[in-house]
Amino acid sequence: MAKLLARPTAEEHPSDQHYRAACRLFPEHRVELIDGRIVVNPVPTGLHNNIIALLLFQITGFLVEKDWRPWTNIKLFLGTQNDRFIPDLVIVSKRPRMWGEDEVHADDTKLVVEVVSPSSVHDDYVIKPKAYAAAKVPAFLRIDPAKSTASLFTRPSADGYTVFVEVTMGAPLAMPDPWNLILDTARLNDAETSG
Repeated sequence: MAKLLARPTAEEHPSDQHYRAACRLFPEHRVELIDGRIVVNPVPTGLHNNIIALLLFQITGFLVEKDWRPWTNIKLFLGTQNDRFIPDLVIVSKRPRMWGEDEVHADDTKLVVEVVSPSSVHDDYVIKPKAYAAAKVPAFLRIDPAKSTASLFTRPSADGYTVFVEVTMGAPLAMPDPWNLILDTARLNDAETSG
């Protein structure tokens, strides 16, 4: 009798073994495979969480209307033997395509959000935009509290995103179809936590 596998399989790359071992060693941390490197980060800070909360306050009505879900702590499946990212926020449909139980197909997301921290600058600016575009993530929003900017990448292609808009926090940021809404980035400036 054939045995059914719990999750899809492909020929395993050596970095996959190390990645899974790191996930087991650090279950309370965010473990990502970025550009072939295993990156272990602590859970997001209060500032990160406040930015995500303030963003969600603005888009929740729209998410309810579309019946879309805001997910945190979910891995993006970018393809077999590729990196594994855990964005700060992923917006998905009611029943997105999954790779196993803990990875959502990147091309079946609606929006991926990364909040830049001092340790993630290179990855959030150089590695992830290229990888998200190659995996056909339709919209990638990068929020950088240190630079006080919000950047939206849309229309992915094999060469990267073909549309890029960056605004200074405080300026409106237009979200294209199917969103068709304006983000008030000034509201994200209220994210500072007390000391």
